[in-house]
Order: sequence, then C-alpha cells, then structure tokens
Amino acid sequence: MLRFLIRRTSGAALILLLISAFTFFMYFAIPQDPATLACGKNCTPDALALIHKNLGLDKPLPVQYWEFLRGIFVGRDFAVGHCDAPCFGVSFRNNQMVWDTMMDRLPLTLSLMLGGLVVFLIVGLGAGLTAARFRGTWIDKLFSGASLVTSSFQIYLLGPIVLGIFVYSTGWLKAPKYVSFWENPASWFMGLLIPWIVMATIFTANYTRMSRSSMIEQLQEEHVRAAKAKGMSSRFVFFRYAWRGSLIPIITILGMDIASLLSGGMVTELTFNLSGMGRLAIDSVTGKDLPVLMGVMIVSAAFIILCNIVVDALYAVIDPRVRLS
Repeated sequence: MLRFLIRRTSGAALILLLISAFTFFMYFAIPQDPATLACGKNCTPDALALIHKNLGLDKPLPVQYWEFLRGIFVGRDFAVGHCDAPCFGVSFRNNQMVWDTMMDRLPLTLSLMLGGLVVFLIVGLGAGLTAARFRGTWIDKLFSGASLVTSSFQIYLLGPIVLGIFVYSTGWLKAPKYVSFWENPASWFMGLLIPWIVMATIFTANYTRMSRSSMIEQLQEEHVRAAKAKGMSSRFVFFRYAWRGSLIPIITILGMDIASLLSGGMVTELTFNLSGMGRLAIDSVTGKDLPVLMGVMIVSAAFIILCNIVVDALYAVIDPRVRLS
C-alpha cells in the first residue's frame, strides 16, 4: 500500500505540473494584455507599465512561471503586500489574494458536492439494491423505469422547474442560499436542499442501474449460492456476501464521477445563482484573470486526483482479493 501511495503521489505531482504549465503558457497566447484589466478605462502608458511591474508581467514568461510555482511553496511579495504560501498570486481584476478568494468560495462548492454525493449514493444504491432483491416484480420495473426517465434530465432544465414548483408556486421550500454550516446548520441544510435534490436526480440513474446489475451478477456467484445451500437466510446472504462484492463497480464509476461532480457543481451554481468555485472559474475565464484561473485549475485537479487515489486504495479494503502493487 505504501509503495502504491508513493507512486501515485509522484504521478499526481507530475500531472499537476503539466496542467499548470499548459494553462499558464496557453493563457499568454491570448492577444489581450492582462494588465489592462487592472488598469481600467482611463489607462495611461505609465500606469500600465507600473501595473506590469507590480504584477511581475514585465519579466520573461519562464521567469513568471517559475515565480508562480515557487510562490506556492514559499510565498511571494507583491506591491499590494506579502502573499503567504500557498500563494497563487494576486487577482488581475481586484488585487485580492487568489488563495483567500478560493478559500471563501470553497466551502460552498464542497457542501454542494458532498451533499449531492450523499443523496445520490443513498437513493441510487438503495433503489438499485431493492430492484435487484425484487427482480422481475413491479418494484424492479418501477425503479428501472424511473432511472431511465431521470437519466435524460439536465441540471439547467430541472433546476428552474423545481424552483418554480417548490419555491415560487407552493412556497414549500426556500430559494437556495448558502449559509455556513458552523453558523447555522439548519439554514445550511435547507439552503442547499434543492441543489442537492437536482444534482442527485441527474446522478442517481447511473448508480441505480449499475448497483442493480452488479448485485444480480453477485447473486449468481458460486460463494453466494454455496451460502444459500448451507441454509443461510436470503437476507443474510444478500447483505453479508453479495452486497460487498457489488461495491467494486460502484466505486469505479464514483471515481470517474468526481470530475462530473465538479462540472455539475459549476452548472448548479449558475442555475441557482450561488457563488462557489464554479462561478469563480467562469468569471476568471471571461475576465481573463490568469492567477485565479490557475488557482482554480490546480486546486480542482488536485482534488480530483486525490479522490481517485482514495478510490483506488478502497479496492483493497472492500475486496481482499484485490492487491495494490
């Protein structure tokens, strides 16, 4: 396990380096000078030159990239002040530290992702396992049919419909609004309930179908049939033997869906007018704000890679037959 983690961590560091280099040098292929964003409408050549110096844009690109990487580990000094490590630079638009801006937005994005993940795993796995247990009955057909219908939905389409019905027409729920969990857990939960339901509806279908087919396959395995032949109850065999083996493909698609959760969170934030990392990424692209764009890209990529390493390590925990070498 230790060798596996060391190897994967080394590979992750290389991937993050390549992502940062690609993003950095592709950004400067854009004709527009990023310093004009901070200079404003009434910009003079002297003011533009001063901004270039303050932001370090007067140096060669390789030197700028090296200082960016160095700042992540040891910090940097800017005209607006010192930036402690991890330093991702200063925004071209508002002269705010990028790391501080991301940390302000990150709790909302994590709340969306983790809440949606919990909801669609509970609903999707519960529906899929129930359909497998009652295979061929009306319950199986109901859950299977519902998964086919919900798989065609999109967040930007389903979101306004849910808002129109449960917020504006009936008033049963409040409009989505982020409140810190540490400030008011009840308001945090109610403020994100609709986005969680919408995200879970989109993702649930895949987990319902996958868990159903995986469980049916596990029920045909020899060790499961042997357990039944020994006189064990169907309920005990279902949860003790078949359930654990059926988790492997679920974990596999969960690892791949981490990136989908990030992109789905971005669309969710736009749909419900929430200001998280997704909105920050879009604003950095439209505003040509390189430091913010670089910070969001690296933090998002690091999160996806970390989640995939954890998912791979879980294989050996769930199924002892799997060995990480």
